[in-house]
Amino acid sequence: MSANAELQQEELEVLRSIYQGDDCFKEISPNVFQYKIGEDQSAKSFLLEMSWGENYPSEPPAISLDAFYNKHIVPEVKNHVIESVLERAQEMLDMAMIFSLFEFAKENCDELLSSQPDILPQSVADEKQEQVCYTEPTTKVKERKEHLTKAQKRKLYNIQDVKGEMPRGWNWVDIVKHLSQTGKSQENVLGSNSAS
Repeated sequence: MSANAELQQEELEVLRSIYQGDDCFKEISPNVFQYKIGEDQSAKSFLLEMSWGENYPSEPPAISLDAFYNKHIVPEVKNHVIESVLERAQEMLDMAMIFSLFEFAKENCDELLSSQPDILPQSVADEKQEQVCYTEPTTKVKERKEHLTKAQKRKLYNIQDVKGEMPRGWNWVDIVKHLSQTGKSQENVLGSNSAS
């Protein structure tokens, strides 16, 4: 294992332990890292991405602001941020520098974004406005049809005649059965007969 590879592995472990639980830090792969700098979703925030090659830390890491999150940053500001971070990286060659470069960007965020307009460009502002104003269209609630079980369907089939019609009186109440369930009990009837 080369000296650079050992330093990279050691720095990877250090970065994981330092940024454990930090929502702003994201490890894309073992050699690509992103850090969100500034207040979330504001015009003065950006996502700084750094990746190292085989010769890192003998050469500076590749720095990028091409993430979709940075679409609101003007190109001049992007170039200024990249140049400033690369300039700082040149001073730190042959040392572990990813953490130091992220910290440099965090500490100098206001200076790096000094020429960034405070108001978001119109296209970004429009998108945010659309997101806020968007409401789900109301949908009509469809009435559900009553689903019959197999037994209910079988009973219904057995009741219908050849034409698919119900026979006359299919829904009549059996009067004898009804009266036997709701009429006087046998004891009351017997008791009233013996008293008379």
